[in-house]
Amino acid sequence: MSSTRDLFGGAITASLPTALIDASELRQIPDTQEVFLSPTSDISIILEVLSSVPPSILADAAKFHFDSLAHDNDATSSTIQSVTTLPNDRGDSTPSPTVLVGTQKVAKFNAIAADDVYILLALYRVADKNVDLVLTMNVPTRGADATENERRLAEAKGVFSAAVRSLSVVDYSLFA
Repeated sequence: MSSTRDLFGGAITASLPTALIDASELRQIPDTQEVFLSPTSDISIILEVLSSVPPSILADAAKFHFDSLAHDNDATSSTIQSVTTLPNDRGDSTPSPTVLVGTQKVAKFNAIAADDVYILLALYRVADKNVDLVLTMNVPTRGADATENERRLAEAKGVFSAAVRSLSVVDYSLFA
């Protein structure tokens, strides 16, 4: 079950599963991030307010953020599967998201072997505020068989799609 969550004090809203745990209840989270954790898996969802990156073509900017995440994750390899732009047809002023789907090979939790981590990333460029709003979902495959991985990924894509399509910037003064 999902509900509309207030993010950044209500300046942004998005539909997220009610079971997700707000990581700020467990640890310190930077003011520029909202982090949610699955209580039953290693899946996480992060919404981050970043300065816009140089590529003016949004697909290239999404790739830049994906590559930056791969670097931060110490990924041994990364692959982009698709990049698309979803039109915002709700009639509000929230930018249309550019959505990237990819994988990264990452050794998580000090593991010796790297696991495939599906990365679902949505970039909302708020051009007049020089901000890239980046929503990412990390879906690790550690220890799961192929059928279980496909099921987890399909479920994650559904949750991510709902979050991406529902995300709404309510108060642009957040980016002042």
